[in-house]
Amino acid sequence: MKLPSSPGPIGVFDSGYGGLTILHGIRQLMPEYDYIYLGDNARAPYGTRSFDVVYKFTRQAVIKLFEEGCQLVILGCNTASAKALRTIQQKDLPELDPKRRVLGVIRPTAEIIGKLTRNNHVGLLGTEGTVKSHSYDMEIAKLWPDIKVSGVACPFWVPLIEYNEADSPGADYFVKKRIDELMRQDPDIDTIILGCTHYPLLMPKILKYVKPGVRIVPQGEYVAESLKDYLHRHGDMDARCTKGGTCRYLTTENPDKFKESARIFLKEDVLVSHIDLGEC
Repeated sequence: MKLPSSPGPIGVFDSGYGGLTILHGIRQLMPEYDYIYLGDNARAPYGTRSFDVVYKFTRQAVIKLFEEGCQLVILGCNTASAKALRTIQQKDLPELDPKRRVLGVIRPTAEIIGKLTRNNHVGLLGTEGTVKSHSYDMEIAKLWPDIKVSGVACPFWVPLIEYNEADSPGADYFVKKRIDELMRQDPDIDTIILGCTHYPLLMPKILKYVKPGVRIVPQGEYVAESLKDYLHRHGDMDARCTKGGTCRYLTTENPDKFKESARIFLKEDVLVSHIDLGEC
């Protein structure tokens, strides 16, 4: 497979729309770079899919972004980061192009969490796939072995957000139910990771139902800081990322539907093109 070798935009991939919160955080901190966002919205959600399927779909998306000129791709999706990132890094990159990089959203959150918790009791709210993978537990244990992590899957939270029901009274029931379940697991939790990039849109209701003093950790800010630091430390990769301040959007779903949903996350209109992710 012949891939373009010239500098190109930074790619951000998600199975759905939640990765737009990651993209927004990155663009706020580093507006000078060029970006491509790819949403595999036609096949979302990934949260309940098997490791093999998530890996296959994520690999297809990464290759598409490479073909679009990206030298660096961020998996702005916790499920893809949990189930596909390691295999892509270890198996696919050496074959496709050893100079390219694919990074996830779990490691940056794990790196900062020990500085945020006061008592080493951390909660995780995420999709079924992310929680069951234990990826956060393992990454945090490598860096902060004294931290206890308790996780709860929140299967209805993503549909609430994507159907624009995050502010509805009905959302309160589902948010409160999962937070109560998490706190029953460990009443001493003082810091909660939002382990899905959709969840910041539920922040007002999350804050409503956590006890006072519990810190909520969305990922966008920390992923952006980690990426900025990464590019500072890897000048060769920074030189391979173009800086024109542009952003393109690609989706496997109907572009009009993407525009409507993207407006929920970004509070602005975007130009988007349809693509197919075939067998790669």
